[in-house]
Amino acid sequence: MRLQALFFLTLLVAAPLARTQAAAPAIPDEQARYLAGLPMAGTSLFNLSLRKEWSEHAVHLDKAWQALDKRQLKPIDAWMAAHLPDAGNSTDPLLYMFSGPDFLYANAFFPNASTYVLCGIEPIGPVPDVEKIAPAELNSALAGLDKALYSVLEFSFFITKEMKSDLQSTRLSGTLPVLYTFLARTGCHLDEVKLVNVTPEGELAEGPGPVPGVRITFTRAGHAPQTLYYFSTDLSDSAVSKTGFLKWMRGLGPVRSFAKAASYLMHGENFTKVRKLLLDRSTLLVQDDSGIPIRFFDQADWSIVASGRYLGPIQLFQKDHPAQPLLKQIYEKNPSLPLPFSFGYRWHPSESTFISARRLGKLVD
Repeated sequence: MRLQALFFLTLLVAAPLARTQAAAPAIPDEQARYLAGLPMAGTSLFNLSLRKEWSEHAVHLDKAWQALDKRQLKPIDAWMAAHLPDAGNSTDPLLYMFSGPDFLYANAFFPNASTYVLCGIEPIGPVPDVEKIAPAELNSALAGLDKALYSVLEFSFFITKEMKSDLQSTRLSGTLPVLYTFLARTGCHLDEVKLVNVTPEGELAEGPGPVPGVRITFTRAGHAPQTLYYFSTDLSDSAVSKTGFLKWMRGLGPVRSFAKAASYLMHGENFTKVRKLLLDRSTLLVQDDSGIPIRFFDQADWSIVASGRYLGPIQLFQKDHPAQPLLKQIYEKNPSLPLPFSFGYRWHPSESTFISARRLGKLVD
């Protein structure tokens, strides 16, 4: 009788604990693996992965990722190892403005960056918790995520207007589900996810604020711990001058910079401040022709190598952004290497423009 009483007493004590543990949300890494359609055995979301909707999502992403790896990721890795090995090996922070949630290509070109700073106008959204999605809504939520990923997986860039709609139309809203998916699919283990902001004084703080952001710390095999920031903010001169965002980025020290499918925003006079920051603080800048125009690179301070082919802006941008004469001259004077991958708006490799600008002079404080 005593043993039986002890057994039931143990059950009574353990039951509330079990309920408390069951009620705890899945950790960020499990959420990311679920969204990425990766095997869920041994995780708290395993039962949820048995649903037909998730299985179809996982099969779709597996197929898309295999095609992407063959068409883009492996050729990029081989190209960078052969032509820009120091970029791929560098642990310097990487600035990727006008990126949206494109960790995929930031990682493809700069896999060892200690810190990634991504920035776009797309909202961060709530921290994903797939267990809170009603069964009737799961199919549309995962389908919305697949739709949001479509253009970057197929063409190497996000279509801003479509992405804004896709990221607001389902329970998996904002940029975090996309960031989670890319992190998990590139072999990263999410250790911690924190909402942060940059204060008007240029300091990083936790919680909401004038420049909202998210900080994701992650690890993966063969790498030191890394950090990804995504900030949702307007980088135009009139808006960014009212915040401390540029000051905070200047405090990161020497950086590498990346620009792709950037809507030619830094070609005009409404984004001069962020353009100046990238030119002042970058030791290497990798971009397509939609990034910083060649005319802003002082030849005494920069060595520029152009690869691929330059055909000028695509039709959508030709009215407001004419072709760059100086970039045309670079291609005409120097034989350029063909690209084995697509890059930027001209998503055929035979038409893509790839520019690497390496600093020769000193950084500007």
